[in-house]
Amino acid sequence: MANLMVLIFSSLAILSAIRGILAVDYTVTNTAANTAGGARFVRDIGVQYSLQTMNASTGFIWRTFQQTTPADRKTLQRVNLFIDDMDGVAYATGDQIHVSARYIQGYSGDVKREFTGVLYHEMTHIWQWNGNGQAPGGLIEGIADFVRLKAGYAPSHWVSPGQGDRWDQGYDVTARFLDYCNGLRNGFVAELNKKMRSGYSNNYFVELLGKTVDQLWKDYKAKYATAK
Repeated sequence: MANLMVLIFSSLAILSAIRGILAVDYTVTNTAANTAGGARFVRDIGVQYSLQTMNASTGFIWRTFQQTTPADRKTLQRVNLFIDDMDGVAYATGDQIHVSARYIQGYSGDVKREFTGVLYHEMTHIWQWNGNGQAPGGLIEGIADFVRLKAGYAPSHWVSPGQGDRWDQGYDVTARFLDYCNGLRNGFVAELNKKMRSGYSNNYFVELLGKTVDQLWKDYKAKYATAK
């Protein structure tokens, strides 16, 4: 498997000092090294940058979620990133993230910046609580894009604030709405994520912001009444 690129940074590697604090190891495996997308990953992004971004995003996510102690977080020892020859963009499951080499190859803009944003989104899925599977999928995706937004990696094609049809539409629509809610109460998303550790209810919005999520959505749309 000479073309299979696997690199594991342990506590003794380049990022040992930081990783010793975070107690998480990271791996990057390029299973698509023989494809054009896999080659572009090596050329324009690279394993070392990916490892650094995984480490940096973990710290950023923990700060965004206000998870200051290990007891606040999931107890993962390792997160594994795979660059695969597959359709789509990326997905996360368990302690694994899979990113499409085909997407990397076909992306026409700043692929390194886009890859960074995708990684922040998927790393959020690794660390966020999901209400034991009870939370709306659109909310889960919206929280991941909220983190990407706050990290400064929102792409230009995202909707503008106020756009969208439903608060739980997901991705950029829900991320913009959550950013509005977070503006009403600083740390709202962190508190919402904390509540979702054991379950989910729309009433969490009432508990945290004093209004139903439907009323908050109406208020949000009214604030940006000119948005389509």
